[in-house]
Amino acid sequence: MAADRLSADVVIIGGGVMGSAVACFLGHDPAFTGRVLVVERDAGYARASSALSAGSIRQQFSTPANIRMSQFGFALLSDPAPWLTVDGEVPDLGLVRRAYLILAGADIGADDAAGGAGAHLAAVHAAQAEAGARALLLDPAAMAARFPWLNTDGLAGGTLGLDGEGWFDGWALLQALKRRARAAGAVYIEDRVTGLELSGPADGPRRVTDVRLASGGRIAAGQVVNAAGPFAADIAAMAGIDLPVRPRCRSVFVFDCAHGPHDAPLVVDPTGVYMRPEGDRFICGWSPGAGDADPDSPDLAVDHSQFEDRIWPALAARIPAFERLRPGVSWAGHYEMNVFDANALIGAVPAVPNLFMINGFSGHGLQQAPAAGRGVAELITHGRFTSLDLGQFTPERVAAGVRLVELAVI
Repeated sequence: MAADRLSADVVIIGGGVMGSAVACFLGHDPAFTGRVLVVERDAGYARASSALSAGSIRQQFSTPANIRMSQFGFALLSDPAPWLTVDGEVPDLGLVRRAYLILAGADIGADDAAGGAGAHLAAVHAAQAEAGARALLLDPAAMAARFPWLNTDGLAGGTLGLDGEGWFDGWALLQALKRRARAAGAVYIEDRVTGLELSGPADGPRRVTDVRLASGGRIAAGQVVNAAGPFAADIAAMAGIDLPVRPRCRSVFVFDCAHGPHDAPLVVDPTGVYMRPEGDRFICGWSPGAGDADPDSPDLAVDHSQFEDRIWPALAARIPAFERLRPGVSWAGHYEMNVFDANALIGAVPAVPNLFMINGFSGHGLQQAPAAGRGVAELITHGRFTSLDLGQFTPERVAAGVRLVELAVI
């Protein structure tokens, strides 16, 4: 959509799940009376992380704020009516209530300074319990008894979620947030942001005044939200901000296995391989760990060698029934990886106080989008968080060199 000169109280760059969540919750707050304009470069969402995600949700983090964001996300998925009803219609978000089973390898010696894998697992479990995430801490014998299809060789133990976990339809969540945002008055345009115009002293805080578009138009902006997903660093750079968010490609594979455990939880192996049931099939993938190559990848292409060389061998070793699986379709999507500390960046930075970040969720974005979007909407409307305190996720921690450590990274 070409435009000579538009104006909006809030311009949201990116109409995916994050941008639409911000727009949705702005519309929910009676204290917000401004005009919202959302600029989305891919109106069909063919490359949107929201549509290409495996769409899972867990409570098993170690950071209390991460747990609470996902708790709100699960509450919304369980009962979307208060938040996402439009014209009397409540969306079906396809929530499947099923646990995560997160496995810990026994490859760290118990006499190591680190205390061994079992001690690490116990520390994570204790942090989860303190923050209100309910999970069982299981030793290998208990896991073998509960899941006879699981090979527990080489494991120190595992944690099994007791509630608030599962998977859902990410596309349905995106469309529901967008529909609710538009019902509240948000306007979506298809265009690409090519620049930000700023005013103010070079040595002091500056403000974004205009958003330039590839169509040749400009939008006069009161507040701007960077919800550009894996390309958030490009938007931040337009305001002179170095944002440590990079596009990382993740492949997802579907397979059949008639004798596989179709009632299984979502299983995360110490190798970084995960799998979960999907109807009468299964889906799986792999997240690189420390020491694994994970280059920036603005393009999306399935890496079929991952399945043959990494995923299938790990699955067959952990769940012997999968030795006889049958590969199916596959696709690739982006993680917007925060290479600083793999945690979200939520809020403004002092250098440009009217530019809000909602970026860098590093694979947790879809499940945490409702809480994060509500938080940014609160900052814009009230100047502070009024529901969940998400202050730990401030982008200021990057400049200060203070990492937010999350022990349960997947």
